[in-house]
Amino acid sequence: MTARSLAPLGLFGGTFDPVHYGHLRSASEVHRALRLEEVRLVPARDPPHRGVPSASAAHRCAMLELALREFPQLSLDTRELERTGKSYTVLTLEALRAEMPRRSLVLILGVDAFAGLPQWHRWESVLQLAHIAVVTRPGAELADALQGPLNPLWQDRLILDPLELETSPAGAIYALPVTPQPISATAIRAALAQGRPDAVRGLLPAAVLDYIELHHLYRPATDETSQAR
Repeated sequence: MTARSLAPLGLFGGTFDPVHYGHLRSASEVHRALRLEEVRLVPARDPPHRGVPSASAAHRCAMLELALREFPQLSLDTRELERTGKSYTVLTLEALRAEMPRRSLVLILGVDAFAGLPQWHRWESVLQLAHIAVVTRPGAELADALQGPLNPLWQDRLILDPLELETSPAGAIYALPVTPQPISATAIRAALAQGRPDAVRGLLPAAVLDYIELHHLYRPATDETSQAR
């Protein structure tokens, strides 16, 4: 195998409802900083800790495919869209680990997601299956995450050199500050629901916004009803 084939594989989950530059630029920055082979974006079909996505799995997948044309270092992994039941991260990691027993896997989490790790399904198994890269995010403080059972885990598993992620398949935590990307999918959906696509222009790839407008996504129900007539 070449050294390139042994580079860690990054995993970045979410609803991507819709995907925007906050997701894409952060994932790209982590890819570069940690020297990952690629970062796979893994859209959730049925996220356990939030409501059902506004856009269908097919629409979210199509938007991601359009967005990734601008980011060749990122790729799409649709296994959670294809799997029934709750989109538990641990099941995704188990499937990847079965495919790549010795590969270094790096699960990329924002501070807020990391803080909620003890509420995840079989959360103690996550570090047995992958490393975790905790990235800073606007409005979320790292200290807030280091409470309860995460504190001893942090003290025990924290590494300071990202090159250590390449020497084992799983088990380490690395803290990574990234450039703030204060872009919110919630705010994007709200602006689109108000009929203000110009307000979100530049916050997501132009091809994604064109797709949203073509398929009348995130419109209020009354608007959708009138269009159907």
